[in-house]
Amino acid sequence: MSSPAARYVLPEFTERTATGTRTLDPWSKLLSERIVFLGTPVDGTAATDLIAQFMYLEHADPGRPVSLYINSAGGSFDAMTAVHDTMRYLSCDVETFCLGQAGAGAAVLLAAGTPGRRHVLPGARVVIRQPSLEEPVWGRPSDLGIEARELTRRREVLTGMLARYTGRSPEEIDAGIERDTVFDARAAQAYGLVDHVVESRVPSRPPHPAR
Repeated sequence: MSSPAARYVLPEFTERTATGTRTLDPWSKLLSERIVFLGTPVDGTAATDLIAQFMYLEHADPGRPVSLYINSAGGSFDAMTAVHDTMRYLSCDVETFCLGQAGAGAAVLLAAGTPGRRHVLPGARVVIRQPSLEEPVWGRPSDLGIEARELTRRREVLTGMLARYTGRSPEEIDAGIERDTVFDARAAQAYGLVDHVVESRVPSRPPHPAR
Protein backbone atom coordinates (compact mmCIF):
# COMPACT_ATOMS: atom_id res chain seq x y z
CA MET A 1 0.00 0.00 0.00
CA SER A 2 1.36 3.40 -0.95
CA SER A 3 1.49 6.11 1.68
CA PRO A 4 -0.56 9.28 1.11
CA ALA A 5 1.24 12.03 -0.72
CA ALA A 6 2.23 15.10 1.27
CA ARG A 7 0.23 18.21 0.55
CA TYR A 8 2.12 20.75 -1.50
CA VAL A 9 2.82 24.23 -0.19
CA LEU A 10 0.18 26.69 -1.33
CA PRO A 11 1.55 29.57 -3.38
CA GLU A 12 0.97 33.10 -2.22
CA PHE A 13 0.40 36.19 -4.31
CA THR A 14 0.27 39.91 -3.65
CA GLU A 15 -2.46 42.20 -4.91
CA ARG A 16 -2.91 45.93 -4.75
CA THR A 17 -5.59 47.47 -2.55
CA ALA A 18 -6.80 51.01 -1.97
CA THR A 19 -4.44 51.29 1.01
CA GLY A 20 -1.43 49.43 -0.34
CA THR A 21 -0.93 45.70 -0.93
CA ARG A 22 -1.92 42.46 0.74
CA THR A 23 -0.64 38.88 0.47
CA LEU A 24 -3.15 36.06 0.00
CA ASP A 25 -3.18 32.34 -0.65
CA PRO A 26 -5.74 30.82 -3.09
CA TRP A 27 -8.12 29.74 -0.29
CA SER A 28 -8.27 33.24 1.17
CA LYS A 29 -8.89 34.72 -2.25
CA LEU A 30 -11.71 32.27 -2.94
CA LEU A 31 -13.30 33.04 0.42
CA SER A 32 -13.17 36.76 -0.32
CA GLU A 33 -15.14 36.01 -3.50
CA ARG A 34 -17.69 33.96 -1.45
CA ILE A 35 -16.48 30.65 -2.88
CA VAL A 36 -16.17 27.59 -0.63
CA PHE A 37 -14.35 24.52 -1.94
CA LEU A 38 -14.80 20.88 -0.94
CA GLY A 39 -11.88 18.95 -2.42
CA THR A 40 -11.42 16.20 0.18
CA PRO A 41 -13.47 13.33 1.59
CA VAL A 42 -16.43 14.56 3.65
CA ASP A 43 -15.19 13.94 7.20
CA GLY A 44 -15.50 15.77 10.50
CA THR A 45 -12.65 18.14 9.73
CA ALA A 46 -13.95 19.03 6.27
CA ALA A 47 -17.46 19.54 7.66
CA THR A 48 -16.20 21.86 10.40
CA ASP A 49 -14.22 23.91 7.87
CA LEU A 50 -17.19 24.21 5.51
CA ILE A 51 -19.65 25.12 8.24
CA ALA A 52 -17.33 27.80 9.62
CA GLN A 53 -16.91 29.34 6.18
CA PHE A 54 -20.63 29.24 5.46
CA MET A 55 -21.48 30.92 8.75
CA TYR A 56 -18.81 33.57 8.29
CA LEU A 57 -20.00 34.44 4.78
CA GLU A 58 -23.65 34.59 5.83
CA HIS A 59 -22.75 36.93 8.70
CA ALA A 60 -20.64 39.11 6.38
CA ASP A 61 -23.45 39.58 3.82
CA PRO A 62 -26.71 37.64 4.34
CA GLY A 63 -28.15 38.78 1.02
CA ARG A 64 -25.39 37.53 -1.31
CA PRO A 65 -25.22 33.91 -2.48
CA VAL A 66 -22.37 31.55 -1.60
CA SER A 67 -20.83 29.19 -4.16
CA LEU A 68 -19.87 25.64 -3.13
CA TYR A 69 -17.45 23.91 -5.51
CA ILE A 70 -17.26 20.13 -5.08
CA ASN A 71 -14.66 17.54 -6.08
CA SER A 72 -15.14 14.79 -3.53
CA ALA A 73 -15.84 11.06 -3.51
CA GLY A 74 -18.02 11.39 -0.40
CA GLY A 75 -17.32 10.14 3.10
CA SER A 76 -19.01 10.23 6.50
CA PHE A 77 -22.81 10.30 6.53
CA ASP A 78 -22.88 12.30 9.78
CA ALA A 79 -20.43 14.87 8.40
CA MET A 80 -22.51 15.18 5.23
CA THR A 81 -25.74 15.80 7.17
CA ALA A 82 -24.01 18.48 9.26
CA VAL A 83 -23.01 20.39 6.11
CA HIS A 84 -26.36 19.72 4.45
CA ASP A 85 -28.34 21.06 7.41
CA THR A 86 -26.12 24.15 7.57
CA MET A 87 -26.77 24.85 3.87
CA ARG A 88 -30.52 24.74 4.52
CA TYR A 89 -30.15 26.84 7.67
CA LEU A 90 -28.41 29.73 5.91
CA SER A 91 -30.43 32.77 4.90
CA CYS A 92 -28.40 33.19 1.70
CA ASP A 93 -28.63 31.03 -1.43
CA VAL A 94 -26.00 28.33 -1.92
CA GLU A 95 -24.98 27.76 -5.54
CA THR A 96 -23.33 24.37 -6.15
CA PHE A 97 -20.84 23.25 -8.79
CA CYS A 98 -19.40 19.79 -9.42
CA LEU A 99 -16.01 19.57 -11.07
CA GLY A 100 -14.29 16.18 -11.12
CA GLN A 101 -16.72 14.13 -9.08
CA ALA A 102 -19.41 14.20 -6.43
CA GLY A 103 -19.89 10.79 -4.86
CA ALA A 104 -22.26 9.52 -2.17
CA GLY A 105 -22.67 12.28 0.45
CA ALA A 106 -21.00 14.84 -1.83
CA ALA A 107 -23.71 14.12 -4.43
CA VAL A 108 -26.35 15.02 -1.83
CA LEU A 109 -24.61 18.34 -1.12
CA LEU A 110 -24.50 19.05 -4.85
CA ALA A 111 -28.22 18.34 -5.22
CA ALA A 112 -29.06 20.36 -2.09
CA GLY A 113 -28.02 23.64 -3.70
CA THR A 114 -30.57 26.36 -4.35
CA PRO A 115 -32.99 25.23 -7.10
CA GLY A 116 -31.93 26.58 -10.47
CA ARG A 117 -28.39 27.18 -9.23
CA ARG A 118 -26.97 23.64 -9.26
CA HIS A 119 -24.29 23.09 -11.87
CA VAL A 120 -21.99 20.35 -13.18
CA LEU A 121 -19.03 20.63 -15.53
CA PRO A 122 -19.19 18.39 -18.61
CA GLY A 123 -16.36 16.03 -17.64
CA ALA A 124 -17.56 15.42 -14.08
CA ARG A 125 -19.36 12.38 -12.72
CA VAL A 126 -21.92 12.04 -9.95
CA VAL A 127 -22.41 8.83 -7.97
CA ILE A 128 -25.28 7.95 -5.64
CA ARG A 129 -25.08 4.99 -3.28
CA GLN A 130 -26.58 3.77 -0.03
CA PRO A 131 -24.83 4.53 3.27
CA SER A 132 -22.43 1.90 4.58
CA LEU A 133 -20.63 1.24 7.82
CA GLU A 134 -17.44 3.26 8.10
CA GLU A 135 -15.60 0.52 10.02
CA PRO A 136 -16.17 -3.12 11.09
CA VAL A 137 -18.69 -3.58 13.88
CA TRP A 138 -18.07 -5.93 16.79
CA GLY A 139 -20.24 -6.79 19.76
CA ARG A 140 -23.18 -8.74 21.06
CA PRO A 141 -26.18 -9.56 18.85
CA SER A 142 -28.15 -6.74 20.48
CA ASP A 143 -25.35 -4.29 19.59
CA LEU A 144 -25.35 -5.49 15.98
CA GLY A 145 -29.11 -5.02 15.88
CA ILE A 146 -28.71 -1.39 16.97
CA GLU A 147 -26.17 -0.79 14.22
CA ALA A 148 -28.45 -2.43 11.64
CA ARG A 149 -31.36 -0.20 12.63
CA GLU A 150 -29.15 2.88 12.48
CA LEU A 151 -27.94 1.91 9.00
CA THR A 152 -31.56 1.49 7.89
CA ARG A 153 -32.42 4.91 9.33
CA ARG A 154 -29.54 6.53 7.44
CA ARG A 155 -30.68 4.95 4.21
CA GLU A 156 -34.19 6.28 4.74
CA VAL A 157 -32.84 9.78 5.45
CA LEU A 158 -30.65 9.68 2.33
CA THR A 159 -33.54 8.43 0.21
CA GLY A 160 -35.72 11.27 1.47
CA MET A 161 -33.09 13.89 0.71
CA LEU A 162 -32.51 12.70 -2.85
CA ALA A 163 -36.23 12.33 -3.49
CA ARG A 164 -36.78 15.93 -2.34
CA TYR A 165 -34.03 17.39 -4.52
CA THR A 166 -34.57 15.32 -7.67
CA GLY A 167 -38.37 15.19 -7.65
CA ARG A 168 -38.28 11.41 -8.02
CA SER A 169 -40.22 8.96 -5.89
CA PRO A 170 -38.61 7.43 -2.78
CA GLU A 171 -39.08 4.01 -4.37
CA GLU A 172 -37.12 5.02 -7.45
CA ILE A 173 -34.34 6.54 -5.34
CA ASP A 174 -34.23 3.48 -3.10
CA ALA A 175 -33.76 1.23 -6.12
CA GLY A 176 -31.10 3.56 -7.53
CA ILE A 177 -28.91 3.51 -4.41
CA GLU A 178 -29.06 -0.26 -3.94
CA ARG A 179 -25.89 -0.39 -6.03
CA ASP A 180 -23.63 2.48 -7.12
CA THR A 181 -25.38 4.48 -9.85
CA VAL A 182 -22.92 6.55 -11.87
CA PHE A 183 -24.05 9.56 -13.89
CA ASP A 184 -22.15 11.63 -16.39
CA ALA A 185 -22.99 15.33 -16.51
CA ARG A 186 -25.99 15.08 -18.82
CA ALA A 187 -27.40 12.05 -17.01
CA ALA A 188 -27.07 13.86 -13.64
CA GLN A 189 -29.04 16.74 -15.13
CA ALA A 190 -31.73 14.42 -16.50
CA TYR A 191 -32.03 12.65 -13.14
CA GLY A 192 -32.56 15.96 -11.35
CA LEU A 193 -29.34 16.10 -9.34
CA VAL A 194 -28.31 19.35 -11.06
CA ASP A 195 -29.99 22.01 -13.15
CA HIS A 196 -27.31 22.97 -15.66
CA VAL A 197 -24.29 21.52 -17.46
CA VAL A 198 -21.82 24.40 -17.69
CA GLU A 199 -18.89 24.25 -20.09
CA SER A 200 -17.60 27.77 -19.53
CA ARG A 201 -18.45 31.02 -17.78
CA VAL A 202 -17.75 32.72 -21.10
CA PRO A 203 -21.13 33.10 -22.90
CA SER A 204 -19.83 31.76 -26.21
CA ARG A 205 -16.43 30.34 -27.06
CA PRO A 206 -15.24 29.54 -30.59
CA PRO A 207 -14.65 25.85 -31.34
CA HIS A 208 -11.13 24.45 -31.40
CA PRO A 209 -9.63 24.59 -34.89
CA ALA A 210 -9.41 21.28 -36.73
CA ARG A 211 -6.00 19.66 -36.65
